[in-house]
Amino acid sequence: MKAILNTERAPKAIGPYSQGIDTGNLMFLSGQIPICPAKGEIVATDIEGQTRQSLENVKAILESCGCTMDNVVKTTVFLKDIGDFGKMNEVYQGFFNEGNYPARSAVQVAALPKDALVEIEVIALKGE
Repeated sequence: MKAILNTERAPKAIGPYSQGIDTGNLMFLSGQIPICPAKGEIVATDIEGQTRQSLENVKAILESCGCTMDNVVKTTVFLKDIGDFGKMNEVYQGFFNEGNYPARSAVQVAALPKDALVEIEVIALKGE
């Protein structure tokens, strides 16, 4: 089984990809940059605001298929500047319950779409 995840509560894809794919047991969410779905653009200018918006987008996609952030088993965080890691991490930890943090990788990249400061992708286990 493969179902396309799509919600108006997260930004529309800006290319030939889906917001996410539900395989029945696992969900694979495309990387979310900090686009505000209501405005269709990046509003926050700092890493904290952009991290928050990226994770709100992830949360909205997960909720569209009956899941929460507790279902996340792996995240990958792409940072324009690895020097922002600490500030990103402060916001990031608030989206997960203490002791239920997913596995994570964080890397610096040369550039991100729309000149975002952060992009976050997740894999989530359905039904947990």
